[in-house]
Amino acid sequence: MTSVATTRRRQALSRFLADFRSHRAGVAGVVVLVVAVVLALIAPLFIDESVTGVVDAPGDDFDAPSLAFPFGTDESGRSILLMVWWGSRTSLLIGFLAALLSIVIGMVVGIAAGHFRGWLGAVLMRVTDWFLVLPSLVTALVLAAILGGSTFTIIMAIGITTWPSTARLIRAQTLAVESRPYIERSKALGAGHWHITTRHVLPNVAPLLLASTTLEVASAIVTESTLAFLGASANKTSWGTMLRGSYDFGAANEGAWWYILIPGLAILAVVMAFTLVGRALEAVLNPRLRRAS
Repeated sequence: MTSVATTRRRQALSRFLADFRSHRAGVAGVVVLVVAVVLALIAPLFIDESVTGVVDAPGDDFDAPSLAFPFGTDESGRSILLMVWWGSRTSLLIGFLAALLSIVIGMVVGIAAGHFRGWLGAVLMRVTDWFLVLPSLVTALVLAAILGGSTFTIIMAIGITTWPSTARLIRAQTLAVESRPYIERSKALGAGHWHITTRHVLPNVAPLLLASTTLEVASAIVTESTLAFLGASANKTSWGTMLRGSYDFGAANEGAWWYILIPGLAILAVVMAFTLVGRALEAVLNPRLRRAS
């Protein structure tokens, strides 16, 4: 019995990989993400936090791109290339962890609201609706200002304000799963809430969560950059703080277009890659979209 289940899982994984490879945009997104993550992980092997220091900066203020500084320098003479490379660690870390927090909260609330349809489900959905109507960016900005500037507080501020859409999505899928006949049979055989939600509901909503996670990471990276630009940063170099620095020190007035363009392109490339992967996963895992394609 175990070997049959293992064989079926391998066949399902093979079909998934084959279907995903047919989406060239999704494959391109995976390549970009792998390169970005690998570069962020190996950054401490080649550079350290001293590249962000303003003391003994290697270049002059607003040096244009050259062989010595391929992406130019900033207002203190620091290399934009090394700053973007080092800042990728903070931007990606906050993006991944904030999205994970948002997905976990949304999953728990969504499954609970869909499974418990009495007063508990109603209360959970009213709380979700209340968070949904709040302006998430303003709320995250206020939370970050109250909790103080650190990586942990930025992650908490983004995760706490972005989970409602995931919760509503998971609740709808939970209701669809629990309307199937085998759920009634499980209840008749004495299955409890934990068994139904973990053995039947969660595996069925997991593909939807996977696709949603990639999109949430992209949204979290944009939100972190926006918060940093507005002044609520993690007190570490990130792509958002670099954009804020270019604004504060008048890079546009100085003609230092590279100071604005390079961090912006880094954000655009990673967010676009996550979006392409998310859309491809959605097309592969959603039966309706798979039949349409």
